[in-house]
Amino acid sequence: MAFLEIRNLCRSFGGLRAVGDVSFGVEQGAIKAVIGPNGAGKTTLFNLIAGHLRPESGDVLFEERSIYGFAPHRIAERGILRTFQNIKLFSHMTVLDNVLVGLHTRGSAGFLKSMVQWPAMLGEEEKNGERASEMLEFFGLTDVAATEVSQLPFGRQRAVEFARALAPAPKLLLLDEPAAGLNIQETRALAKQIRKVHDTGTTLLIVEHDMSLIMDISDEIVVLSYGEKIAEGKPSEIQRNPEVIRVYLGEGDA
Repeated sequence: MAFLEIRNLCRSFGGLRAVGDVSFGVEQGAIKAVIGPNGAGKTTLFNLIAGHLRPESGDVLFEERSIYGFAPHRIAERGILRTFQNIKLFSHMTVLDNVLVGLHTRGSAGFLKSMVQWPAMLGEEEKNGERASEMLEFFGLTDVAATEVSQLPFGRQRAVEFARALAPAPKLLLLDEPAAGLNIQETRALAKQIRKVHDTGTTLLIVEHDMSLIMDISDEIVVLSYGEKIAEGKPSEIQRNPEVIRVYLGEGDA
């Protein structure tokens, strides 16, 4: 069984089927991408996996256990974290504080210990501070640790989002259009960051429109069109697939 298993997942909005009977697996340690034209159901699929939407039918299994219907925080506790197409940072907090926020899922001291500052809580805060500093160094953000996020260029804000998502050491990281809004140079830097994240042992599932980026970094690709899976395979296979070519270049482009 795959590390993440999507089984016959369905979700509709009114009369529109956004995701229809989609199935695929993600192997541990892989970089897998989900692509498709606008309206293909990619972000809806991510929301179903991450618990922001509830499937109408089908199942999502992670490490051979169903997470169907779990709330987002429970899924995060299992080791699945995500980023968003629109960067969701605390713009008036510092870079360091934003990364520290990402570590709340690792907290174990509890409310009462936090109130009285027991040694367990103090030790936890120290460990979180060390981990946050590691992430800033990992993503080349140490020089702006005390800078408000709103003062950073877009590309570095994306790096902060990556640092926050990676700080709790997720087993699976969902990246929703990480290259959105980036220029060519920033996209190249992003590709290096994704490879660095992958080298830590993190499994990655990516939704993205930038085909050059996806073909460069992915082990396998799933293609959606109008909520249905139309192809799955290695990048070289997807590039030659007639149905994929039709969807992107022909009548399925609408």
